[in-house]
Amino acid sequence: MTLRVVIAPDSFKGSFDASAAAEAIGSGWRARRPEDELILLPQADGGEGTLDAIATAVPGSLLRDAGPVTGPDGRPTEGHWLELPDGTAVVELAQMAGLPLMDALDPMGATTRGLGEVIAAALDAGASALVIGLGGSASTDGGAGALRALGLELLDADGAPVPDGGGGLARVVSIDASRLRTPPPGGVRLLSDVTAPLLGSTGAAAVFGPQKGASPEQVAQLDAALARYAALLQFALGVDGGASPWAGAEGAGAAGGTGYGLLAAWGAGIEAGSAAIARLTGFAAAAASADVVITGEGRFDATSSTGKVVGNALALADVGDARAAVIAGMLDADPVTPAGRRVWSASLSDLAGSPDAAMDDPGRWLFAAGVEAARALG
Repeated sequence: MTLRVVIAPDSFKGSFDASAAAEAIGSGWRARRPEDELILLPQADGGEGTLDAIATAVPGSLLRDAGPVTGPDGRPTEGHWLELPDGTAVVELAQMAGLPLMDALDPMGATTRGLGEVIAAALDAGASALVIGLGGSASTDGGAGALRALGLELLDADGAPVPDGGGGLARVVSIDASRLRTPPPGGVRLLSDVTAPLLGSTGAAAVFGPQKGASPEQVAQLDAALARYAALLQFALGVDGGASPWAGAEGAGAAGGTGYGLLAAWGAGIEAGSAAIARLTGFAAAAASADVVITGEGRFDATSSTGKVVGNALALADVGDARAAVIAGMLDADPVTPAGRRVWSASLSDLAGSPDAAMDDPGRWLFAAGVEAARALG
């Protein structure tokens, strides 16, 4: 029987982008079952690959150069944004402030300043609205770096600017929002890859700080610094005392709290990036009539089902009652669909013999995983 197979991976961060991963998996499947109908729909969730996924899905999109901007460790890096035909600017935080851009992890000093510089370039070019992908950040600064590039001032007890990074937030005594740029007339929409709030045991520092190099002591320091920053930003924006109305929002903890910063300062809207891009690329519709849905990412773990591409793909497989497969660089958990159905899975590290071997030639092992998927699910 001829099968309709939808192949919709995320990027394999640091080794293969989503388009290349989809092609390699598809080539492996074809080698085993050439008669099947394959639909390749590379995905993103607001993190790495968001610009590529949207550019592929929206005819007439133009990639714009923002010039050199501040990278997450302070070194210059290239900045880009995507101009859609309706004048909307799409900005991908991972492109200029992502973890792979760091020479060495710096959980206290990494900044989102480059994000604000790219946003400023898009506003200067006349962007009518903004869509900002928030995944893959190197920092835990609450979006303070980005907002500072847009005019926000964070001052210490002497009235001097505090250093960039989450660590610097502990020294903030006052915030001046009088020079903060206004959002575009069409508003700001955030694409988040997580549902975490800003603070606490499920917040930006606690859950994602260790991935960015934070020790347990630094996680506690960052969480306290973010709480201080949230209270002061609330005061600067003229909000009455009490708990911040944005800190507990789903996705406020995205990108080291950048979700919170943009929610509070600009009244942004927020949604799951994986679901938004699935609609835009046609993945949601294609999965409804698929026999098999194959997705994947660099590392599958407990966070993969909390707003990320793989979790959304498994949910879409449930909707269409398709057989589901996950191909990951490493498997740190056993994937299941939200309905509890069995998911076929493959680890590139296991196929290659080690994580290093898989990273050295990801195309080869993605092809091999595609062959194995066809053998198991065909």
